[in-house]
Amino acid sequence: MKKETLQKRTQIANAVMYYIYRYIDSDINLDTLCQELQISKFYMHRIFKKEFGKNIYASIKSIRLQKASNLLITNRYSTISQVASMCGYSSSASFIRAFKQRFHTTPKQWREGAYQEYSKNILRIYNQKSFDIEPTILKLPKQRCYYIRHQGYDRSIKQTWQKLHTWLLCNDIEHYTQVGLHHDNPIITPLSECQYVAGVIVEDAVGDTSLPSLTIPQGVYAKFHLEGVYGDVLEFIRWVYHRWLVESGYETTTTPSFAIYHKNHFLSQDEHFSLEYYLPVRFV
Repeated sequence: MKKETLQKRTQIANAVMYYIYRYIDSDINLDTLCQELQISKFYMHRIFKKEFGKNIYASIKSIRLQKASNLLITNRYSTISQVASMCGYSSSASFIRAFKQRFHTTPKQWREGAYQEYSKNILRIYNQKSFDIEPTILKLPKQRCYYIRHQGYDRSIKQTWQKLHTWLLCNDIEHYTQVGLHHDNPIITPLSECQYVAGVIVEDAVGDTSLPSLTIPQGVYAKFHLEGVYGDVLEFIRWVYHRWLVESGYETTTTPSFAIYHKNHFLSQDEHFSLEYYLPVRFV
């Protein structure tokens, strides 16, 4: 396949996935997206399936349910109907039916502790560390970043960051900020299925548009400073979602959390990192 055709295919598939995540709380209109991309719906479905290995509607359903499964645990002040609405379901009945089909339990049972049984095999990789970190609550403006999407959370992310670093070098970009977006909660989503985005926020104009870009939405975030080694980020995410957030009085949203790296453990030889972790929050 020619390079420009491969780039176009990747850009279209990423645009569709970005659109899904951006509007996951609404009735996603694929006709509108086709018009924006100036492609046919048939072509869009074919490209997406080739790039991600599953069809668009299956991806939308999966993402809705993954978001909901997390919000049911973290957003203790929201009703099941409110969680369903936040994830794009128009009725509680359709949400409960889809949730039970996916997780083999009702949303109510999940919230009351059934998720612990579901995730026990995933939780075996964690040491159940606790963190004594007090966050700063602040409002951030929207930020645009160029990115490469990576499925799975493991050391293979290093290859994606190396590709992104090569893109920076080839385009003589010296001033940038490294960003890692976490779309999924790895406590309830197997690491092999987690969607991770390696991105850079650049200060100067970019002539090379071979990489797609996305916008990190403006919003209110809890900012945590964290230093450690590979593996500690997953331990921290477990703690922040299942301890800090539940006890804090805040709730989170469907916006992904993200890390700003001062030292990137995927690129450093000693696998040490220094970062700021931003968790979207709301007061209820």
